[in-house]
Amino acid sequence: MALIDRVRAAARAGVHLVQVRERDLDGAALTRLVSACVDAVRGTRTRIVVNDRLDVALAADAHGVHLRGDSFAASRVRAAAPPRFLIGRSVHSVEDAVAATERGALDYLIFGTVFGSSSKPGREPAGLAGLAAVAATTPLPVLGIGGITVERIAGVMAAGAAGVAAISMFDTPWRVP
Repeated sequence: MALIDRVRAAARAGVHLVQVRERDLDGAALTRLVSACVDAVRGTRTRIVVNDRLDVALAADAHGVHLRGDSFAASRVRAAAPPRFLIGRSVHSVEDAVAATERGALDYLIFGTVFGSSSKPGREPAGLAGLAAVAATTPLPVLGIGGITVERIAGVMAAGAAGVAAISMFDTPWRVP
């Protein structure tokens, strides 16, 4: 499967976190996919998180779950999760980041959209200034998402991000250097 090959290649290239975000799959198919991703990164530092499906993450022995901004409280997930289980949340503003941080139980935030993105058409990009403002408001690591390209990574990092999330970079074929 091409996706599993890309996950394996990403792990070899040093990618720290892969989020499985397949909203159209039913629970059984998603669990099989996530299990295959977990197997593909075994023995590496790469961690697999599942988009907003704690049940699937636990069943597939994933390393964590990524919660949408409007999803259930991270504290509920933390109470049901095993030790060292990663919990992240999407935020779209400084206010979202402050509220998520204050509620606790999170390991990281993903902020976006930083730049215009085909995966979020119509969403106004916050730019590097918006990212910098969010990163300055929380002690949590913040990953920038939205329109991320190789050429933009340095600017995103300079704005205070701990890393990047890049859907489009996974959509196109690439090779491990």
